Amino acid sequence: MADPDAPKRAREVSSEENTGNKKRRLDRSSLKRLAHNDYTVGWVCALTKEQTAATAMLDERHDNLPKPSSDHNTYTLGSIGDHNVVIACLPKGTIGTNAAAAVAASMIGTFPSIRIGLMVGIGGGISPKVKLGDVVVSTPGDQYTGVVQ
Repeated sequence: MADPDAPKRAREVSSEENTGNKKRRLDRSSLKRLAHNDYTVGWVCALTKEQTAATAMLDERHDNLPKPSSDHNTYTLGSIGDHNVVIACLPKGTIGTNAAAAVAASMIGTFPSIRIGLMVGIGGGISPKVKLGDVVVSTPGDQYTGVVQ
């Protein structure tokens, strides 16, 4: 049995572990439904395994919202602490900054109150000098966008 004093994410992970490898069906009837403008954090993932990890970090899942027909992203909505978060993944088989920019542009069009954008991933092409637990941050400067390839 899960410790009632454990953080919510830890309780959810341990309850999922008890179900074995079977996928649990999400009960959407109990999900909170917010408005598009309530979401202020956008999180773009390059791989589905990154999206799975991002979704597992949510404290709470939210119900899906309608989106324009021009937006081809699939979103996961939820919150971490007081922050309402939108998570999207690059379409399967696409890579690079252009694909990431297209996902981010559609996300911002659908969720116009996004103020913080994250691109978090496993960094498959990163230098071998970077070790597990290191944080790599890029900032724009002069003629460079801050995107590292």
